[in-house]
Amino acid sequence: MGTVQTLKSAGVRAGDEVVVPAYGNAEVAEAVVELGALPVFADVDGESYCLDPAAVFDVVTHRTAAVVAIHRFGRRADDGWIRELGRRQGLLVLVVDEPGAASEGAERRRSHAAYLDGRLKGVETPTPAAGHTYEQYVVRVPGNGRPDRDAFARALRAKGVACRIPVQAPVYRMPGLRRDVYLPQTERAVDETLALPLRAGMERRELHRMVGACNALGGLLQPAL
Repeated sequence: MGTVQTLKSAGVRAGDEVVVPAYGNAEVAEAVVELGALPVFADVDGESYCLDPAAVFDVVTHRTAAVVAIHRFGRRADDGWIRELGRRQGLLVLVVDEPGAASEGAERRRSHAAYLDGRLKGVETPTPAAGHTYEQYVVRVPGNGRPDRDAFARALRAKGVACRIPVQAPVYRMPGLRRDVYLPQTERAVDETLALPLRAGMERRELHRMVGACNALGGLLQPAL
């Protein structure tokens, strides 16, 4: 069942508020709008990139009907805490996988991620967590936000590393969803995150080359004084 039908069958109606993550894809917020309900954006946790339960608590009102939490990059949302909040407030809590998530090859990806965790320097590697399947291996590039992250990405691509920016903008800045809000963890994640290629079928030599390319760029990672 799709998100629209799930929300509709649970009783979400036009005029209701539905709390959704501000960082990630727009599909869930668009589904809320399709129902005539209002997406309310909550900030994310800076380690998991999933909904921060405390941020959810801050935006819940008497009009809130539901909370939609999304597992991000293979890292599970803290749905236990969010479900408890939903129980206390009488809210529907829907926890879904990120669109396009794959379950095949998770153990192999974890092995690759552990290799990168132990060898990458100058970037902030993902925080390990139980059940993390590393659908994407997302690092943070320290420095001065988007300009340094983008420069780092261009330099990596020039070395043959097919990195990508996982989220281009907060959902609340996307067409048709614009809201006059500023959520600091979301903004920082958008400006600093970079997804390095990580596939179950990668050879160790590919990982080694990527580590070498990243570590050679340490000079780009010094914050301006």
